[in-house]
Amino acid sequence: MAYDLITMGRIGVDLYPLQTGVPLPQVTSFGKFLGGSATNVAVAAARLGRHTAVITRTGDDPFGTYLHEALKGFGVDDRWVTPVPGLPTPVTFCEVFPPDDFPLYFYRQPKAPDLEIDAHELDLDAIRDARVFWVTGTGLSEEPSRTATLAALAHRAKSGTTVFDLDWRPMFWTDPDAARPFYEEALRHTTVAVGNLDEVEVATGVREPHAAARALLDAGVELAVVKQGPKGVLAVNRDGESAEVPPLPVNVLNGLGAGDAFGGSLVHGLLAGWDLEKTMRHANAAGAIVASRLECSSAMPTPDEIEAAVTAGAVK
Repeated sequence: MAYDLITMGRIGVDLYPLQTGVPLPQVTSFGKFLGGSATNVAVAAARLGRHTAVITRTGDDPFGTYLHEALKGFGVDDRWVTPVPGLPTPVTFCEVFPPDDFPLYFYRQPKAPDLEIDAHELDLDAIRDARVFWVTGTGLSEEPSRTATLAALAHRAKSGTTVFDLDWRPMFWTDPDAARPFYEEALRHTTVAVGNLDEVEVATGVREPHAAARALLDAGVELAVVKQGPKGVLAVNRDGESAEVPPLPVNVLNGLGAGDAFGGSLVHGLLAGWDLEKTMRHANAAGAIVASRLECSSAMPTPDEIEAAVTAGAVK
């Protein structure tokens, strides 16, 4: 049976402080969670009842074992999660200063295993047959992951829904100009592009939301989703339909992971055939719910929780 969603990209262990408003040097206790953007999107969609899998790589170490166990616990197929001897599983720390300051510290040296995905090891038939395939900008930052990502996109050839999460992380690139040609190539093969204002500017050179959405459509996608922070989200498709949805009021505890919850719900809405506004409202609500919680993967909301937030117009 074909998967509802296959994602491809980052995985790692999130070590988040269990104390808020405390600088990292003074933190004394941490929680350990499954992390990585593409992986969290698969978890979020699985929480909504979708059949999901992730293509990624870990270290051959106890943290890698933990990630396999966590994926299985969340109902995400881990058959394409393979170890890389000699490289440690990445660890990410953050600081939690609500409502809007959550510095991230990536430990991905000497190289992250998820950047060692090789095109020759991909199950291209499964990638082609999945109802939704999701890739990220980080996967384009280094070889062999870059070639593997573009090969998967080219083989899929826009069958089904193919999502490019622009996922701009400046610490993984020398500069935006180095990234843009690879982003442009990925956009040629995708049907949906998702990104915040910084990310759409890297991809298109344009920052104004409506102009950026048009630029993404001109680059080849059928649906452009531009996240505008406090102004909510703008979605525009090739048929001229658009939806601009404000964010839900929420007491933010940790904003990290909200975008991944948004992505999982976006996939769910696209698969369900919802109209643009309903899809965006539910995705916004999913993101807001996770922003109200400390963790990311284990915080992904259920359909009932999202529906309750949409109905209430806020996260209670």
